[in-house]
Amino acid sequence: MSRREIRRHAHARGFTLIEVLVALTILAVALTATMRAMGSMVEAGTSLQTRMLAEWSAENHLTTLRLSKTWPEPGMRGYDCPQGGMPLWCEESVSGTPNPSFRRVEIAVYPSAANKSVRLAWLVTIVPNETRNML
Repeated sequence: MSRREIRRHAHARGFTLIEVLVALTILAVALTATMRAMGSMVEAGTSLQTRMLAEWSAENHLTTLRLSKTWPEPGMRGYDCPQGGMPLWCEESVSGTPNPSFRRVEIAVYPSAANKSVRLAWLVTIVPNETRNML
């Protein structure tokens, strides 16, 4: 075998260093994009879970208010309203309506009393005055 045949035969057996480096670079870029997408999905899932727990907390308070059939006093008050092991802060705002037999109740839920920059949930309902007999 001549030298030329040996060189051609040796070259056909594997990849060059440049080809391997290019393949590794493409693989690294693809894996980085995959990791970023997975991180975004985890963050979105956590945010969704937090907002769902906040909404449950607000719904629980409004349901308790409806079932107790109490006439809420106008004004604003804040209280702890943990849900699912997560500490949350709720603010209840009660105001009058054009019809004096009803009051408007708003519940806003925040991550904490100190962090009110992000409102996680906000529910509004109308509560009838069931303390006086209308029949």
